[in-house]
Amino acid sequence: MKKPLYIATSIAAALILIPAVVLVVLLNVDWNLARPWLNARTSEALGRPFVIAGDLSLTWEKQASINQVQDWRGNIPWPHLIARDIHISNPPNMTASAESTAPVEMAGIRQIDFSLNPFALLKKNIEIPLLRFDSPAVNLRLDADGRNNWTFRNDDKPSPWQLKLQKIIFTKGSVHLIDAIRHADVTANIDTLDTDPTYGMKWQLHGKLGGDAVSGAGRAGAVLSLQQQTVPYPIMARLHIGQTVIAVEGVLTKPSDLAALDMHLNVSGVSMGRLYALSGIYLPETPPFATEGHLIGTLGPHGSRWIYDNFSGKVGASDIGGRITYQSRQPRPLLSGTVVSHVLHLSDLAPLIGADSKSSQARRGAATIQPANKVLPIEPFRTERWTSIDADVKFSAHKIIRDKALPIKELMTNVHLQDGVLSLLPLNFDIAGGNLSSNMTLDGNGKSGKNAIKATMKVTARHLQLKQLFPTLQPLQASLGEINGDASLSAVGNSIASLLGTSNGEIKMLINQGTVSKLLLEEMGLNIGSVILSNLFGDKPVKLNCMATDLGVTNGLIQTRSFIIDTNDAIIDVSGKINLTQEQLDLTIKTMSRGLRVLSLRAPIYVRGSFTQPRVSVDKGVLVMKAGGTIALIVLAPVAALIPLINTGPGKDSECAKLLAAARIKPVSPPAGQTYRRKIKPGVK
Repeated sequence: MKKPLYIATSIAAALILIPAVVLVVLLNVDWNLARPWLNARTSEALGRPFVIAGDLSLTWEKQASINQVQDWRGNIPWPHLIARDIHISNPPNMTASAESTAPVEMAGIRQIDFSLNPFALLKKNIEIPLLRFDSPAVNLRLDADGRNNWTFRNDDKPSPWQLKLQKIIFTKGSVHLIDAIRHADVTANIDTLDTDPTYGMKWQLHGKLGGDAVSGAGRAGAVLSLQQQTVPYPIMARLHIGQTVIAVEGVLTKPSDLAALDMHLNVSGVSMGRLYALSGIYLPETPPFATEGHLIGTLGPHGSRWIYDNFSGKVGASDIGGRITYQSRQPRPLLSGTVVSHVLHLSDLAPLIGADSKSSQARRGAATIQPANKVLPIEPFRTERWTSIDADVKFSAHKIIRDKALPIKELMTNVHLQDGVLSLLPLNFDIAGGNLSSNMTLDGNGKSGKNAIKATMKVTARHLQLKQLFPTLQPLQASLGEINGDASLSAVGNSIASLLGTSNGEIKMLINQGTVSKLLLEEMGLNIGSVILSNLFGDKPVKLNCMATDLGVTNGLIQTRSFIIDTNDAIIDVSGKINLTQEQLDLTIKTMSRGLRVLSLRAPIYVRGSFTQPRVSVDKGVLVMKAGGTIALIVLAPVAALIPLINTGPGKDSECAKLLAAARIKPVSPPAGQTYRRKIKPGVK
């Protein structure tokens, strides 16, 4: 019995002695001797140099003091590792050149300390209840070719070990980002807060982004809990990027995944187009704006999704509101949603096409390149941004205000952007008691040339009331009539001016069975006697048989095929051309009266000159002949002196029927970039 007892006693002693010896060795061993081995193994795992240059030590702490565990495991001490002066280099393929200012290492940390669960190692789990970084200096780098230094080597073979990190604490550190794609060089300095009941960490930011100065400050929670789903991580920040201000306040709702945000977002700036450098989202140029709403974001391995919900704000003098969703996907992210404006000032749309004033352009950061002698905007569209995102946004405006009264009541459009092709399908206006509907496509994907747009536009105007269309033109207030028209144009260019200057197509319009102001007709015909009578005894409507307009557009030159207004009192003929490339007018207006006119200085009227300085003149030769004849007749016979000033118009027959039939033919436009050629049927002159 002594031998079995001896054996049992020896085994028991060994079981007690071996852990004790191991514990004594662990407590007294110089762990710095293991640094070369640990550095080599870690460097191999990370695929880049890793160095612990400072002291490496190991202590033992009870788990109960860390995580308040009350069972027997709480009495078992856990290893607590402390490493000082740690350096993690960039990947070998991102070594900085001699002229580069980028840091040569990804991170330098004054001290790291953490406890390790020894029992979890038996299941190949690395469980770290709390990881503390003291004075970390992190340098993030993204090169122009898309390579970054924060993506570590990931072998195809999955590791049998799993890392389970519960909490992270940062104290006094910095994060430096150099992004060659977005031209960013930004640094954030981090420090701790001791007295704030909500936030335990603060940060300040400064640097450059896309050529704009960046500054900001914010606060965050003291401990980032990655284990407890029910403990949101608070975040508050305010950023200044150029003249854009962004303020957020909310929580990281799923700290364990670092994948869900719930925040209140305020954004303001001189133009929504300035947000491209920050977000990478193409937005149009606008007047100064300010919006606020609820931002919900989710991040995942297959992309991110952001929802700006129930937002409201101002763009210029117009109000906006709605819901916008951003979805990252391949090959391009998608921006979708609905935007509504209850009161839209038409002038707030001018920056979209570069038609705003020079002071407005300077305020939103655009070059003021519009010449003083040009009316059509020459500011180029930024088509290189159109291929960065797709869009499907519905926009509507219920009330539209214009400085000079224009009777537009409602605007509705669907904005589609797909692979650089921008479409407004349709773009509808409720205007002057009728409807103006158009389909517009701007192809800016680069196939038509660098920064060139291939544009097509079809416009249909129906039931526009003449009186309502020009509410500020007093002579037309005695006029009635309904306008219907169609236009079809195509062009290639990179601005409004260049598109119109290369446009080809047709424009047709007609007014049938209405009335028009007699005073307006008499003034156009220089019928002085009738003008005096109309002003003395009041204006009266004249029956309008029809007005038919048929215009051809070839390489930006609008030529009148037919432009005739036929009334019971007169026929007005307009002929000539409008040069959109040179912005020049060359029109002739002739009026032929029906019936007797007294004191009529009937003569052609010429409208010539530039868009900025049009000139209106009368054919002096006709006036001289009529005046000379009058003087001669006065000398011979006073009664006959009025004969040269009596004008009788043509008979009842006119070209109205023919013009009306021609105007009802739907206009056509050639493919963008091609010149219009009207087909003539054999035998038709």
